[in-house]
Amino acid sequence: MRPHVNDAHRRHLGLIALLSVLLALIAVPAGPLAKAHAAACGTANVAQGRTATASSTENAGTAASNAVDGNAGTRWSSAFSDPQWLQVDLGSSQTLCEVVLTWEAAYASAYQIQISSNGTDWSTVASTTTGAGGTETRAVSGTGRYVRMNGTARHTQYGYSLWEFAVHTTDGGTGPIQGGGDLGPNVLVFSPSTTGIQAKLDQIFQQQEAAQFGTGRYALLFKPGTYNNINANIGFYTSIAGLGLSPDDTTFNGDVTVDAGWFNGNATQNFWRSAENLALNPVNGTDRWAVAQAAPFRRMHVKGGLNLAPNGYGWASGGYIADSKIDGTVGPYSQQQWYTRDSSVGGWTNGVWNMVFSGVQGAPAQSFPNPPYTTLDTTPVSREKPFLYLDGNDYKVFVPAKRTNARGTTWGAGAPQGSSIPLSQFYVVKPGATAATINAALAQGLNLLFTPGIYHVDQTINVNRADTVVLGLGLATIVPDNGVTAMKVADVDGVKLAGFLIDAGTVNSPVLLQVGPQGAAADHSANPTTVQDVFIRIGGAGPGKATTSMEVNSDDTIIDHTWIWRADHGAGVGWDTNAADYGLRVNGDDVLATGLFVEHFKKYDVQWSGQNGRTIFYQNEIAYDAPNQAAIQNGATKGWAAYKVDDSVTTHEAWGVGSYCNFTTDPTIRMDHGFEVPVKPGVKMHDVLVVSLGGMGQYDHVINSTGSATSGTSTVPSNVVSFP
Repeated sequence: MRPHVNDAHRRHLGLIALLSVLLALIAVPAGPLAKAHAAACGTANVAQGRTATASSTENAGTAASNAVDGNAGTRWSSAFSDPQWLQVDLGSSQTLCEVVLTWEAAYASAYQIQISSNGTDWSTVASTTTGAGGTETRAVSGTGRYVRMNGTARHTQYGYSLWEFAVHTTDGGTGPIQGGGDLGPNVLVFSPSTTGIQAKLDQIFQQQEAAQFGTGRYALLFKPGTYNNINANIGFYTSIAGLGLSPDDTTFNGDVTVDAGWFNGNATQNFWRSAENLALNPVNGTDRWAVAQAAPFRRMHVKGGLNLAPNGYGWASGGYIADSKIDGTVGPYSQQQWYTRDSSVGGWTNGVWNMVFSGVQGAPAQSFPNPPYTTLDTTPVSREKPFLYLDGNDYKVFVPAKRTNARGTTWGAGAPQGSSIPLSQFYVVKPGATAATINAALAQGLNLLFTPGIYHVDQTINVNRADTVVLGLGLATIVPDNGVTAMKVADVDGVKLAGFLIDAGTVNSPVLLQVGPQGAAADHSANPTTVQDVFIRIGGAGPGKATTSMEVNSDDTIIDHTWIWRADHGAGVGWDTNAADYGLRVNGDDVLATGLFVEHFKKYDVQWSGQNGRTIFYQNEIAYDAPNQAAIQNGATKGWAAYKVDDSVTTHEAWGVGSYCNFTTDPTIRMDHGFEVPVKPGVKMHDVLVVSLGGMGQYDHVINSTGSATSGTSTVPSNVVSFP
């Protein structure tokens, strides 16, 4: 392997590149032809995220795909011989106007840019024998699906090495992408003077109440003020939020309600909805929020009680509260599990299997398993989800500051800590937007605000700039086509991903969301990346496949409330139809998960390989549809653990974690255990449980070979208070 270029050499190369640009500006006057070219050439890099191949690679870490990933810190490099080539498949025939090559120190002194319609027959559209390295921009003209850099002479004794290979196409002169603008057709903004509010809320609820796998997406936004006689029933893919800087800026004399009438009083499928940033004076003194997974209740002030069960107290399986104040008592009643973080409650009535609290004023004392309360006085590290608000007449996104050892809400005692970003610094993504445009907006330095809708992307969305905010409204849904990864985040500080759903496409994706490239090692402890209310689904809305749903490689990442779900019902569901091996794989160090829900994967639902990992609350169900014992055999072990900490890990800690089995196809299936961890002093598990739902399968142990077996049909948890 060749030595990497040192910083002095890089500075020298930078000066050469700068001089080349200046000479080009001097040598080529900005006459009509130059202006016409600039006006006709688009800004989007249509090669980014596309399939790239090469004649050779120097090593496994310098793959061809690195040159089209939009990350200036990864590169393709070839074998040390001539000729060598790198080519990219644009996915369809396109009219090209420009190719930009960003060379590493090992550049080509002679090469051709070639295009092809079939990947076999090539036409040369630009060439040079005096390549200068650095960043070279080549004007081209032609139409093709495939674009190739064909290197014929190396400048160094090493191979050819490209940080990035960008391709631009004719776009009619649209120019730079503008930030800001309206919020699109599916965002409804109300003020206290708006007429017919209740009728509009009822209309949307009627449409969305039972639309579990429907295509409707809505955000209901309320300007600061007081609203009387409101009962906002919230159905699927509907978000309701206030537009004040504090929840108390927007007050309902009324309710925000989730019930389960559509499902005969069973709330276990009340997924994909949210309530944020509102104050409620419930009509009868208690608000009802009977939800299951992926239904966050954030930054809410309930001036009364909160009931987490459906009318009649039917089954319920949720849920998540953060940065909220409930003046009265919270009654979970039939809720099997719940996690509450950095909030304040006036009381808590009961628990079924697993009630977890961290940083909650008024939380019940630690008492697992009787009652099943797991209580941490503070949350080690947290940063609340970004949110849209109005500053006068201007929309802005508030980004709360990171907190350590947090307790209680971020609001109510002075101005909230954090920063505001004007909407003009966001590309407002609306239905019909393409991945190429989204990536061009990111490359231009804009943040992303996805308005409610479903977005098919034919190339990876690459988030490469530190502190980028990607915020979704109304459960905006991203669907990767042709097996691409839906979104990748570079190994940079402070990216905020929040409020959207990724739905697997019909062609298998190797991973749906990747936070940091493999091998990421930068320290982000001062400014971690956060993943909040980002949900992932394999099947249900239709056939979908992905090997791994979420892969976290960046150190210090905070995963704050996610539901990663291989569907057990809906369309496109079956052991091989919506195949998916892994839910969450954590390779980064010092990663913290607060509110982790992962279900039904064919192998490990969670596999943790990074050091110093921590999880506060975990809810899991093993795949219902395993056809037989052999289908889930993991070597000599019966079943793949719901939560696996790799043998190489020396430090890991988790609190309030549970796994349930319900083998509906073959109830005789047995699992050796729900949790599998190395027996080391630094690996500690607290308040661990497994449950067999009605005897549909059984666990022999809770964690490793510790803990009693589940047995019979009694649906009583087996608990381990502390391990080891």
